[in-house]
Amino acid sequence: MIDRDQLVEFLNTELQSEKIRDYCPNGLQVEGKARIARLVTGVTASQALLDAAVAVNADAILVHHGYFWKNETASVTGIKKKRLQTLLCHDINLLAYHLPLDVHPRLGNNAQLGHLLKAQNITAVATAEPNGVLMQGELVQAAPVQQLAAGLEQVLGRQVLLHAAGSLAVSKLAWCTGGGQGYIEQAAAAGAQLFISGEVSEQTIHLSRELGIHFIAAGHHATERYGVKALGEFIAQQFALDVQFIDIDNPA
Repeated sequence: MIDRDQLVEFLNTELQSEKIRDYCPNGLQVEGKARIARLVTGVTASQALLDAAVAVNADAILVHHGYFWKNETASVTGIKKKRLQTLLCHDINLLAYHLPLDVHPRLGNNAQLGHLLKAQNITAVATAEPNGVLMQGELVQAAPVQQLAAGLEQVLGRQVLLHAAGSLAVSKLAWCTGGGQGYIEQAAAAGAQLFISGEVSEQTIHLSRELGIHFIAAGHHATERYGVKALGEFIAQQFALDVQFIDIDNPA
């Protein structure tokens, strides 16, 4: 069991959340019990995740996608009212870390995806801010992009969208998990032959063609499962907490 404020301070320090400008508040978003014994982690604080946390008597929920996003309405109605009501009625803490969890050099979404890709010589692309939001690396052995896409499908357990537009064999790649398709030009400028992100936009395919860089959209949810899972496992190692990762499936 751990004091809530102690856990929040630990996470804020580990993720350096105060140093990163974001689209939402990072840290404790909804206050619950002062003491935490059971923690549930997940990608998004959806109603399904909240209900699952209630079912296992969780004292806190830790997610990548929380609430109170920039430019969203401040009114507590509808879905927002039901979600907040669930947390408050069961006295459950909600902690959320967005960009700080994307860019953490060991536990972050990009770091974890790089590990799954078996990339070597991983570094941040210096032109992208915050540092670590766009990563690049090399493969031990160059491989056809179709082979890399098939391997990624096996690892993530879902079909990916592949647009082949570059050289036949890939040895250098760049990636940004989630909705990072807008970094494709910076990935190409850094010399990547393949850019991987979670989502695709209409213009992404045109840019892929015109830049001559392969592109894979592997799913926003699928590429961002692993950061919060790794963070939860790290917390379990540091403190005597029962930590459970609950994956609410999402095909997006």
